[in-house]
Amino acid sequence: MKVRVLFALPLKIMKVTVENKKGLNKDLKIFIDKETMNSYMDEKYEEIKGTVNLKGFRPGKVPKEILKRQFGKAVFGEVLDKVLKDTSTKALEEKKIKPAGQPKLDLKTYGEDKELEYVLSVTELPKVEIKSLENIKFDEYTVKIDDSEADKRIKEIAKNQPNFKEGGPDTKAKEGDLVALDYKATIEGKEFKGSEGKNTQLTLGKDLFLKGFDKQLIGVKKDDEKVVEATLPENYPEKELVNKKAKFNCKILSVKQPQEVKIDDDFAKNLGAKDLKDLKALISKQINDEYKNSLDQLSKNQILKEIEKIKIEEVPENLVEEEVKILSQGMSEDEAKKNKKSFEEKAKTRIKTGLILNEFGEKNQIKVSEQEIQAEVQKQLRMMPGQEKMVMDFYQKNPSALASLRGTVYEEKILNLIKEKGKPNKKEISKDEAEKILKEAHKHEHDHEDKKETKKKPAAKATKEKKSSTKTIKSKPAAKKTKKVSKK
Repeated sequence: MKVRVLFALPLKIMKVTVENKKGLNKDLKIFIDKETMNSYMDEKYEEIKGTVNLKGFRPGKVPKEILKRQFGKAVFGEVLDKVLKDTSTKALEEKKIKPAGQPKLDLKTYGEDKELEYVLSVTELPKVEIKSLENIKFDEYTVKIDDSEADKRIKEIAKNQPNFKEGGPDTKAKEGDLVALDYKATIEGKEFKGSEGKNTQLTLGKDLFLKGFDKQLIGVKKDDEKVVEATLPENYPEKELVNKKAKFNCKILSVKQPQEVKIDDDFAKNLGAKDLKDLKALISKQINDEYKNSLDQLSKNQILKEIEKIKIEEVPENLVEEEVKILSQGMSEDEAKKNKKSFEEKAKTRIKTGLILNEFGEKNQIKVSEQEIQAEVQKQLRMMPGQEKMVMDFYQKNPSALASLRGTVYEEKILNLIKEKGKPNKKEISKDEAEKILKEAHKHEHDHEDKKETKKKPAAKATKEKKSSTKTIKSKPAAKKTKKVSKK
């Protein structure tokens, strides 16, 4: 019989002593006396008594000794697991220890009608000082957009939205004109699938229909009939017709000439603005936002660089080892050994920054809601039109990818709050100055990457850089999954 432990465990008597302190590594000796363990067992027997059906006994009347003989091992095993989980978590809380990674558990004394004694070996997360973050300095940019920049952008929009006007009966088609036509096509005198088209509209010169088709329409007029010859392309749906020459009997329906788009209130309204003045304001904001996002990222990079300067005496070795494994994924053993030292330095920097950010996040009670996660997923969907289902399936099938996304949102919220609390050096700059700053930042980053590549070429191929430059660290409670090292 499988016994399910449902009782809430009262922690009656537990003694915890911290031993073998070596930097961040500590051993917690945890002792629970025999009477307490027996009381947990008695509670469990009372709980299951009403659910057990044994021949010769009425429900709820089976003596404890019978239950013990029948189910003693199963009951003890589950009680032991529950006690270990609860007491290890309680011990860490009592000693105010946040574990870096999963603690290891070594059972010393245990058994039915015995005391319980075990040692919890844990690497502690280091103490982190975050007060200096409130005075952190960084550049904060606002971009002043001249009216001429907005005017230039509006003219580009107008240019890409040509307005065509139908010409007279004698108007001959030239490059740039919009020609509407019906056609019937044949190959060696025979019609084929897809050989007919109605009111097909072509802007001459763009060559978007079939290669060389447009040129043969130069000079046609409304109501003309024209035979055009063209070769069917490699990507034609009917594979047996690929690269075949076809004759298109075309009937010209109209020839329209491009007209300069008048930039006025009506033009602005067609684009969703109230009037031309409103459109200029919206376009100025759009240009500003384009630069603001990139400049904000520069500010956050400055903050991260400042955070890297904050000292932490010791970084947990187990976390460094885990991060080095991630950095060396896909490498050969020789490549990983060659780059081990540089990876260790990079790992320490990431972990240290992550510890500081996480401490700041906890102190300021920063949380990430499900709505924020979904908003970030929707943002990614908008960036990949036509691939929405693939992206959604990816996140639904990969919980670790969703957890990574949560970490990115969490880090972003932390950095935004640090910006709010920090000491910004506010700078108003022109669009040209913004472009110069971003260009220099890009060049600096590119040069930095080139130096790293020269230093360790094999790593450049195999290492996939994470989007975030930090490793957000969460302490792992021992209660979730405790590793048992030995049993006596």
